[in-house]
Amino acid sequence: MKRDEQPLKYDMLMRQIEALMFVSPQPVSENELSSALGQSVRAISDGIARIKAICDEERGLTLLKLAGGWQMATAPDLETTVAAFQGSMISQRVRLSKAALETLAVIAYNQPVTRSEMEEIRTVRCDRVVDTLLRHGLVRVSGRKKSVGNPLLYRTTDRFLELFGLDSIATLPSLEELQETFVKNPDESNAWDAGDE
Repeated sequence: MKRDEQPLKYDMLMRQIEALMFVSPQPVSENELSSALGQSVRAISDGIARIKAICDEERGLTLLKLAGGWQMATAPDLETTVAAFQGSMISQRVRLSKAALETLAVIAYNQPVTRSEMEEIRTVRCDRVVDTLLRHGLVRVSGRKKSVGNPLLYRTTDRFLELFGLDSIATLPSLEELQETFVKNPDESNAWDAGDE
């Protein structure tokens, strides 16, 4: 910071935004904050930017853009400290088998998709795995396909975006990027390979 610059200070709007983010169990959008606080989306966006700037410089919290909204989280550089205090990982992870993770990837990259289309891609039955993903709230039924039998269509949910740290489906890494990651870090391919199918 330059000598003639004043440090950023919290005003009432910033405090209100922070309070609503703190109590919200899921990411909250700028439109929701605008409606709740009676302020323009531009004012909310500016307030969020100022909060994030302060948090990123000097606080133990940060703001993350997830699932089309904003959520408070602990600062990434304090992960070890928080994990040691909790005695476990910072974020609660859904434990998925390799089969469930593969099926989730098929849904994410091909949505909306039917079970038979998933099975055609994976070359194995997916009934139990899809039921597991539904139970964990990672996928949802999004209608029926207009074809013989009108099979159910499946899509990923906002919970999927939150758990994988994504703002939207558009921010999924490409298949080429994933292949490069696993070639460089082969251990990462087994990070979610546990739990029920």
